[in-house]
Amino acid sequence: MNDTTQSQTQATEQATEQTPVQAPALPDRLSIDPKSPHHNAEVFKRPVGIRFNGKERVDVEEYCISEGWIKVAAGKTVDRKGRPMLIKLKGTVEPYYQD
Repeated sequence: MNDTTQSQTQATEQATEQTPVQAPALPDRLSIDPKSPHHNAEVFKRPVGIRFNGKERVDVEEYCISEGWIKVAAGKTVDRKGRPMLIKLKGTVEPYYQD
């Protein structure tokens, strides 16, 4: 490998390290359950935060911005398949990336 090719390779590597990774836009509806049709693994590569009615929520299982609701676990109760029972809370939903 000659010096010119080596310096071009190093410059390319430095450029890729400096460019921030563009995260996908947050969808209108998102679920943390991998079996859900609204689950998107690409979004969860970065931490996602939810602000519900102006307060930070960390227990959200699913949300919908257009319909204005979130689903949270209802205590320790589980359904017959072992998944937590969810209740729907209505209000203003604001998802964002935490970075």
